Amino acid sequence: MDLETWAKVVPELPKLLQGLLVNVEILLGLISLGFVVGVGAALLEVYAPRPVGFLASAYTWFFRGVPEIVLLFLFYFGFDQFGIKISAFLAAVLALGFRSSAYQAQIFRGALLSIPAGQVMAARALGLSRLGAIRYVVLPQALRLSLAGWSNEFSSVLKDTTLAWGIGVVEVTRQASYIRATDFTLTLPLYLTVALLFLVLTYAGNFAIGMAEKRLRVPGLEGRR
Repeated sequence: MDLETWAKVVPELPKLLQGLLVNVEILLGLISLGFVVGVGAALLEVYAPRPVGFLASAYTWFFRGVPEIVLLFLFYFGFDQFGIKISAFLAAVLALGFRSSAYQAQIFRGALLSIPAGQVMAARALGLSRLGAIRYVVLPQALRLSLAGWSNEFSSVLKDTTLAWGIGVVEVTRQASYIRATDFTLTLPLYLTVALLFLVLTYAGNFAIGMAEKRLRVPGLEGRR
């Protein structure tokens, strides 16, 4: 592999970046879905009556236990069995998003449990309802404390977006395979370039989350962790 081979990759960079943009779009969709559903599941596990909490736990158990690629197939081909047509992109967002929500729920659950119970009692004493105490006192602190664990989830699901290739989404690895099919000598430089692109995205994302964590630090709670 010489410089001439690497030079052939340069004209293909726009195609790779176009595919990478699809990965980023999937990431934004799935992590947003995972956040909303994950927070809800965590709240149910911690504060809901036992039967409801059990259902929330069963939900997270299922989506953490099934492989990502199987979930992708279930969502993409499963809806079709009921006459519902969804795009491969939407199937990827839903499958990976619900799986991420199960992991995010455990992150948020741990953060919720780390908030001293006395804070809820104090909020109730000041006139807030139980729901109000959770919403205005516990949840804001828990979300801040979740940032460290959430950065790991970000790194994981960013790489998981490449699995959308398996159901036909034209993301960066599929773009690389198309280019590779025209010239097999580009195989190593192409996939090293893809690896570098993901390293840059992962570092940039973790850096931004780390800055947010420092800015939103909860005084007095970090030392308890």
